[in-house]
Amino acid sequence: MQSKVASTLLFLALSPALISGLTGCQNGKATAGRTADMETSGPALIKLGPDDAQPEVAKAYARKSFYLNRSLDQSIGWFQKPSSKQWYPFKNQGSGEEVCTHEQAAASLIAFKDLLTTSEDADAFKSRLLTMFDVWQSVGWNEEREVLFTGYFSPIFHASATPTDAFQFPLYRRPADLVTDPMTGQPKGRRAADGSVQPYPTRSEIEASGMLKGSELVYLESPLDVYIVQVNGSAKLLMPDGSVMYVGYAGKTDRPYFGLGRAMVDAGLLRKSQLSLSAIRRSWQADPATVDQLIAKNESYVFFTEYPEGQWPKGSLGVRVSEDASIATDKTIFPRGGITMVDTLAQTFARENIEFVNFMLDQDTGGAIRAAGRADLYMGAGPAAELLAGGQYANGKLFYFFLKPEYVSQFPLPEAAKIAPPIAPTPTKG
Repeated sequence: MQSKVASTLLFLALSPALISGLTGCQNGKATAGRTADMETSGPALIKLGPDDAQPEVAKAYARKSFYLNRSLDQSIGWFQKPSSKQWYPFKNQGSGEEVCTHEQAAASLIAFKDLLTTSEDADAFKSRLLTMFDVWQSVGWNEEREVLFTGYFSPIFHASATPTDAFQFPLYRRPADLVTDPMTGQPKGRRAADGSVQPYPTRSEIEASGMLKGSELVYLESPLDVYIVQVNGSAKLLMPDGSVMYVGYAGKTDRPYFGLGRAMVDAGLLRKSQLSLSAIRRSWQADPATVDQLIAKNESYVFFTEYPEGQWPKGSLGVRVSEDASIATDKTIFPRGGITMVDTLAQTFARENIEFVNFMLDQDTGGAIRAAGRADLYMGAGPAAELLAGGQYANGKLFYFFLKPEYVSQFPLPEAAKIAPPIAPTPTKG
């Protein structure tokens, strides 16, 4: 995943990134024909008052896990970096209303971690949290303030450092001529010889021209494998010698994104109800030429770099994201690094919908996450995570928590060296 100032996660595994454009009305009443992916024009957050319905934080507290503590430490580490200050104070889009300062956002993490540790039970936690914190809610995409929650994951593929008969399709390193905004990491285009910035070539033009020859990072078994890695923004790669390579996002072109799932439905290859990553794979195996043509409809192209295992996968903050504890949102309208609570439904491996009320850290973003009505839940790495990500498609509510100003001085941000690492070992999946 990435440092999206330094990188960014483009993903959405099989959910709307692969099926982007199919997000119509779910279970809420649409506002003036809006859909979840439509750009948010006004403020993205609403501050809840004492008479408003409050989030069910006691349920989220009861579900807390090691992953939450690890993600809290990752966000705290990000706030300790001077570069994090450029994003604060954070103000609501359009209205200019201040949501939080840098000091307030950082102190919120410290105070929240303290509450997790010292609260005797869920009721005590709830009382203290709602006393000490302001609660903000996403305006969502409809009158019920619903957010469409999808899932993403980090795939695992076989690969080779050199081209062979079995491995012929490369992931490329970031080209020197790619221009991105130094503040936001958003792609601007291609630097021409005269210094001007022009639109980057399309996916088809890049692949047909061979313009990236010499910048191959690693080779995969099929164009579909390459595309899946590009959409998810990272991958764990199993090499022929038994070693493992971890790759993550290093940039993308400024060309528009178009989901493969939507393209396949439009072409009549799959019905909307049939969409899954396994169905897309079966379609490619049956007719690779046709599916490759549909892949080309997505003009956007993603570049990669290698990451050390302990730093992979990275989100848009440049810190490691954690399954069940990291969320991706639109960082142009939501604050970075903060504590959120997701209240939605999730699918089990048995394809049953269950209640999912969970504290998560806002640590990522992506090319298809561009509205207050959309968010993506990180599910982990490997086939099991792929199944969960593929089944995640439900409306729900999204909340942010920021410490009230009068408590901020009690929870100063410690020096970086004094942040203790997680006690439990880092689990692995896949």
